[in-house]
Amino acid sequence: MKIVVLEGSPNKNGSSNFLADQFIQGAEKAGHTVKIIDAAKAHIHPCIGCIHCGYEGPCVQKDDMEFIRRQILEADMIVFVTPLYYYGMSAQLKILIDRFCAFNSSIQRKHMKSALLAAAWNNDDWTFDALEAHYKTLVHYLNLQDMGMVLGKGGGTLAMTKASSFVHDAYQLGFQLR
Repeated sequence: MKIVVLEGSPNKNGSSNFLADQFIQGAEKAGHTVKIIDAAKAHIHPCIGCIHCGYEGPCVQKDDMEFIRRQILEADMIVFVTPLYYYGMSAQLKILIDRFCAFNSSIQRKHMKSALLAAAWNNDDWTFDALEAHYKTLVHYLNLQDMGMVLGKGGGTLAMTKASSFVHDAYQLGFQLR
C-alpha cells in the first residue's frame, strides 16, 4: 500500500512527528511504502474560496499544493499528523486540508484509508474531542476508511511521549495495516 503522511507540526523533532516516525517504521516493516509531506515547511497558500478549480482543480494558486495533490492521489492512505493546538489540528495541517477543495471529488472516488496521529500536553478525558470530531467529519465527507487513531494525551514533550504507550500504539497501527 502507498501511504502519504501529512505532518502538521512546526516542530520537526516534536511529539507528533515522533509518533509519525513510529507509525512509518511499523508500516514499512509491514511492506508498505511511505511518503512524508511536511505541511509546516511546505509553501502552501490558504484557500481563497474563488472556486476557479470547480472543486476538481487545478487551483489558480501556484505553490506546493499541486505536488502535494499528486502525492495524495497516488496514495492508498492518508495519515494526518498534528500536535493539538487549542483543541484542534495545527494551522499548518489545516491550511493543507482546506486546499483539498480543489480535488475533493478525486479523493472521494478513491475510497482511501486514513489514520490520525496526535499529541497533546493535556491529558483530560475531553482533550481530543474536537479534533476527533473534525477527523471523523473528514473521514465521512471524503469517503475515507478510518484505520485508527493514536491520540497521545499527556505527551507535551518528546520525553513524555517516548515514555508513553502511544509509541507502541503508533508503531502497531502502521504494522497492522492490510
